[in-house]
Amino acid sequence: MFISIQEAISQGKGNVALRGWVYRERKSNKLAFIVLRDGTNIIQCVIEKDKVSSGVWSSAEKVMVESSVTLEGEIREDKRAPTGYEVGVTDLKIVQTAERFPITKDQSTEFLLDVRHLWLRSRELTTVWKVKSAILAAAREYFEKQKYVEVTPPIITGSSCEGGSTLFKIDYFGEEAFLSQSAQLYLEALIFSLDKVYAITPSFRAEPSKTSRHLTEYWHCEGEAAWMQFDGLLDFMEGLISHVCVTVAEKCSAELKLLGRNSDDLKKIVPPFPRITYDEALNILKKDGIDVPWGKDLRTEEEEQLVKHYDKPLIVTRYPKKIKAFYMKDDPKNSEVVLCCDILAPEGYGEIVGSSQREENIDVLKEKIKNQGENIEHYNWYLDLRRFGSVPHSGFGLGIERIVRWFCRLETIRDAIPFPRTIKRKTP
Repeated sequence: MFISIQEAISQGKGNVALRGWVYRERKSNKLAFIVLRDGTNIIQCVIEKDKVSSGVWSSAEKVMVESSVTLEGEIREDKRAPTGYEVGVTDLKIVQTAERFPITKDQSTEFLLDVRHLWLRSRELTTVWKVKSAILAAAREYFEKQKYVEVTPPIITGSSCEGGSTLFKIDYFGEEAFLSQSAQLYLEALIFSLDKVYAITPSFRAEPSKTSRHLTEYWHCEGEAAWMQFDGLLDFMEGLISHVCVTVAEKCSAELKLLGRNSDDLKKIVPPFPRITYDEALNILKKDGIDVPWGKDLRTEEEEQLVKHYDKPLIVTRYPKKIKAFYMKDDPKNSEVVLCCDILAPEGYGEIVGSSQREENIDVLKEKIKNQGENIEHYNWYLDLRRFGSVPHSGFGLGIERIVRWFCRLETIRDAIPFPRTIKRKTP
């Protein structure tokens, strides 16, 4: 019976039957070495010509990188092997002999993106997908513990959430529609029946950005809760991020180590997180020699400078309302700013969460929509939420690929998603 490579390593000795793909191979006149991989790990396999049949040796001579194979043999400990164990092969069968694999050492970034469907088999990216899966599972676990209900909002929408300039337009049976920038407006509708909801869905932003932090299609973890005030929102997000950090650190310590991340770094991410206002952020930057005019949004450079002062995610609150979305509630103590926050990851990985208390007053909301140049008729359904039982409520959106990039110490966010979509790439 076939078992996984990780199960074989855990077994440590005895006969095993494995199947997978050839990750590496080298041969001599008397020996053939295969590094076999499957979805769990890799293991070195040794075929000795004098100890196997002519048919097995013939297969060993034919095998190439990424050929699919099955094999049997005895597993033994060998500290020289990549994962500390090797298999002495007694039988080898080729399921499919691969053609010459196009990916070799020192390939350009663009070429690797062109063959992403093959490059995602690399050990580094395979490990990233495992960490990402653990992040999603941990987030869902936290929401469930807090009695949130997972829902499924639409991707096709007729109205904007974050501003028309970054909308992808589509032809919807002869009418104009858009790909969703955020599930927020629909989550707001659902809190009036379910109280607390969340969704993990793709979002789309038509931003002409070439930075290492932006994708045009990404995965969004969003939550919304009725009756939640701003301070409660900050506490909830701290709890969520901390739970994800600690849980993934415990479950994926080996994967994180392979990616260059010490899991102890994430275990230290526990509340309270440092909290500063936008005004305080500007004062810190000014002392560091960076002068940002009041009313300007913080750029990557400024965010990276701010987090140098902290070793946990940094919560920056109360940004000027003129640079934020229409649905954010004014601070009752200062009408020039809104009850919002961005959470910046440590180590310079940038913003990972955007959030706010929502404006529940219909008249104020109408005025804000008009002031931002939006067509109020597109939001009639959204305004109904304020006509029928409006209550204070708050919510947030967490960029999954951004938190993956931070955890996995990735140079670019493109490696946090199997098939990245950017302004110049829509294939494969």
